Amino acid sequence: QVQLVESGGGSVQAGGSLRLSCAASGQSMGIFTMGWFRQAPGKEREFVAARGWSSGNTLLATPVKGRFTISRDNTRNTVYLQMDNLKPEDTATYYCNAGPWMAVTTTGSNYWGQGTQVTVSS
Repeated sequence: QVQLVESGGGSVQAGGSLRLSCAASGQSMGIFTMGWFRQAPGKEREFVAARGWSSGNTLLATPVKGRFTISRDNTRNTVYLQMDNLKPEDTATYYCNAGPWMAVTTTGSNYWGQGTQVTVSS
């Protein structure tokens, strides 16, 4: 079993920055990719970013490339999402996800955090 706890959401104006954190505990995290999804009201959940836990592979969705950065701290079992130059269309609930690379980078794996709200005003 894996537990994921997110933090760091909030409200900012367009052009601002936020950093989300996701701390993992439970089953060995060394085999897991960790990533982020988001869901805006009335829309489907979509992939945002992923980071291979042991390999360091990184994948970013096209809408966030050049603005978001995903990183990890293996000593803390934590993954971070640095979000810069935020836009109103980034407004959503952001969810942490952990599992195999192929799952986390597509529709998501079985382990999800509770979600953290990000609101960007124009």
